[in-house]
Amino acid sequence: MAASEAVRRTAYAVSALLLAAVLAAPSATAARPEPDPAGNAHVSLARGVPPRQARATQSPDMTYHGGTILDVVPDVRAIFWGTTWPTDAGDKISGLDRFYGGMSASEYARTSDEYTQSGPVAVTSTMTYNGHVQDSSPASSSQSAVLAEVGRAITNPDTSGRGYYAVYTDIPRGRARYCAWHSDGTVNGFHVQYAFFFKLDGDPGCDPNSTVSGESQGLQALANVSGHELSEARTDPNLNAWYDGSGSENADKCAWSFGSDYVTFANKTQWKIQGNWSNWAYDNQKGYANLSGQNGCLDGGGYRLSASFG
Repeated sequence: MAASEAVRRTAYAVSALLLAAVLAAPSATAARPEPDPAGNAHVSLARGVPPRQARATQSPDMTYHGGTILDVVPDVRAIFWGTTWPTDAGDKISGLDRFYGGMSASEYARTSDEYTQSGPVAVTSTMTYNGHVQDSSPASSSQSAVLAEVGRAITNPDTSGRGYYAVYTDIPRGRARYCAWHSDGTVNGFHVQYAFFFKLDGDPGCDPNSTVSGESQGLQALANVSGHELSEARTDPNLNAWYDGSGSENADKCAWSFGSDYVTFANKTQWKIQGNWSNWAYDNQKGYANLSGQNGCLDGGGYRLSASFG
């Protein structure tokens, strides 16, 4: 990423954080909101937190900024980090195993497949879930600590630099303005993509309000934001590939916009999951690709990509 571009996107993030702090107006005795992660992490905003806005003269479509995308994701693994996972996991570990196990080749995964990088390289819905790792040591929400945890838990990351490692903690969100974030870094000598997730049990700010039976609310909340972060990691893994004039990535642009009661994955599991932005759908299918009033969003349920992107 060019230095000027990095400064611009950092300025947007800082401005949004300051605005959120002003709107929240905490009392003198209230806990301070948790700041955004440092460095290049990109957050998934909670419900009600205002997103960055592009200038009115700009197209809402995302544009390519020269960086890499993940054409395939050969190594997806979940890391469950925190002291309470051995005794208080509920259905979240087994449920997220099913979630990631059904992601590859799903119609939901295909909602990110139109994005390319220079040359004949395109995002595809091909990914391999290699299970989970559990670490019962105390968890942390700092970006440096999360990356270090990835290095401890994943001793053999994918050597192509296209691995994605999702870190689920037992830390409640509290007053943080985001539900999760994704970033990239180097562990054990290899480049990785990774993401962080709070414990979202009983958290209305990160709840998709799913009606799918057999899934706890905490699992439903994690599944929705897990789709958000994975979609962004595939299309903008290093924060220099696909985003719009405000810096918003494909899942940001459709945050909390749902079209179906549930989306069925390749392994027949069902999830209420937000849509992802499609330039093709916005430019060609207005009124059809419309989730919660947001044109240009597809969820892979009743709202799918055409066989070709036009």
